[in-house]
Amino acid sequence: MIDVFAICTGQPKRFRGSETSAIDKHPVEGRVGIGTIGIAGDSVADTKHHGGVEMAVHQYPHDHYAGWREWLGDHPLLAGPAAFGENLMASGLTETEVHVGDRFRLGSALLEISQPRPPCWKIEHRFGRKGMVAHIIAGHHCGWYYRVIESGEAQAGDALALVETGHDGWSVARLFAALYDPAQPPSRADLQEIAALERLCQPWRAKAEKRLAT
Repeated sequence: MIDVFAICTGQPKRFRGSETSAIDKHPVEGRVGIGTIGIAGDSVADTKHHGGVEMAVHQYPHDHYAGWREWLGDHPLLAGPAAFGENLMASGLTETEVHVGDRFRLGSALLEISQPRPPCWKIEHRFGRKGMVAHIIAGHHCGWYYRVIESGEAQAGDALALVETGHDGWSVARLFAALYDPAQPPSRADLQEIAALERLCQPWRAKAEKRLAT
C-alpha cells in the first residue's frame, strides 16, 4: 500500500506547431471523480493514440525521477508535477513490481493495469532532449495505464492498495521488454503467453499475435 501524493489532470494546449497535447498536467485539490474514461477534468489531444477505457489513468513511478536527474541534469520539469504527463504521482511501485491485470483500490475507485505505456516523441519534445525514448526502452521505465473497473472518487493522500494480483509472472517491465526492447527479444512461447493474457488490452495482444505470424 502506497500513498498517492498528487492526482494530476490537464487539457490540450498548443505543443508543437499546430499540434496540441495534454501532457502538461497539474495537481487537483480535493476529491475528484474517476470514471471509465479517466479522471474528471483530464483530457487527451490525440484520441487515436491516447485515452479511452484502456488508457483511462496513467501512472509513472516517481522513483525514476532521481535517475532522470542524473541523466538529464537539473531539469526544471523534474522539480514540478507530472513531468511525464502522469495522472498519479506516487513512489514505491515500479514496473518490475506490478503486473498486467493487478487491481488497486484508490479511494472508492477500482483500477486495473491494462498495459505498459509506450514512449513517444512528445516526451523528448517536452524535455527538449533527444534520446529519452531510447533510454526508456533500455531501462524499461515506461509507466503503465489503468482501466477503471469501478468508478469512484479519490484525492491526494489516498492509499493505492493492491487488492488482487493479475497475471503473475508478467510484470509490466517484462511485458514492455518483450515487445519493445530489441535487446531482449521474446521467445515464441513468450509471445503465445502474451497473446493469451486476458487482462492485457487487445492492441498489445494483437502485437504479440502479429509477431507470431511473422
